[in-house]
Amino acid sequence: MGKLAQIKTAGFILKPNSPEIKPLYEKIKKQFESRGIEVLIAERSGRMIGVEGLPFNEICQKSDFLVSLGGDGTLLSLVRRSYGYHKPVMGINAGHLGFLADITIDEVDNFLGQMQAENYRIDERMMIEGYIKTAEGKKSFYAFNDVVITRPTISKMVKIDASIDGDWFNTYRGDGLIISTPTGSTAYNLAAGGPVMYPLTKAFIMTPICAHSLGQRPLVLPADFTIELTSEEDIVVAMIDGQDDYEMQPGDVLIVEGAKIGARLLHRTERNYFSVLREKLSWGDKS
Repeated sequence: MGKLAQIKTAGFILKPNSPEIKPLYEKIKKQFESRGIEVLIAERSGRMIGVEGLPFNEICQKSDFLVSLGGDGTLLSLVRRSYGYHKPVMGINAGHLGFLADITIDEVDNFLGQMQAENYRIDERMMIEGYIKTAEGKKSFYAFNDVVITRPTISKMVKIDASIDGDWFNTYRGDGLIISTPTGSTAYNLAAGGPVMYPLTKAFIMTPICAHSLGQRPLVLPADFTIELTSEEDIVVAMIDGQDDYEMQPGDVLIVEGAKIGARLLHRTERNYFSVLREKLSWGDKS
């Protein structure tokens, strides 16, 4: 999906609570600068490793693209926080191969050279746009992986009524329900028995969590539907990408839609999603 207008300034966000990442950041910073790319670092990340940084909003405004140095969780947080600026995000993996952060440390310099030669791609991933409607008003949010509506305590089953485009279609009884994007299909959705979906697809996956009825199964819907979830009887918790949570009172309504603009991720041209699946999920392992 298109190319960057220029490759002059990169804004870095580091894995939180990991000051030991400083030597790695300094090594990568030199590689960027040796190719004429200015490196900015976010204030919180800079404070963690003892260097001066800039406010996050300023980083987003000044950078041509953003860089997540850490793992998938770091990239996930960066995509959500920077969504309003629609800047492409590069994920450098500081540990094991990730589904999202797929540029390894050893590949960084080569990938920068490929970027400057315009040999790269920008993938647009579906985002969820939603809000919780309460008696006091609306609480809006964006999600990259999933929205989960679940029970607040382990001892209680919840009853969730689900509507699509205003029409009731199902009542889920169990531990809760996952509304996943294709990107999030390999996260909680997969653990709950939902399907893996190619990440550039535009669709929702609705996967019940430990459903009380064996007849409840995952459902895939086109992204242009509006999903409404409510519990008339129970207090439930809505979790956004596993990073933010909101308590919902009986009668509160959770509305989920496909965002008009997706998240933009920078990848190697030859990056093969199915190779990542084989490695992460041990598909075809003959041992």
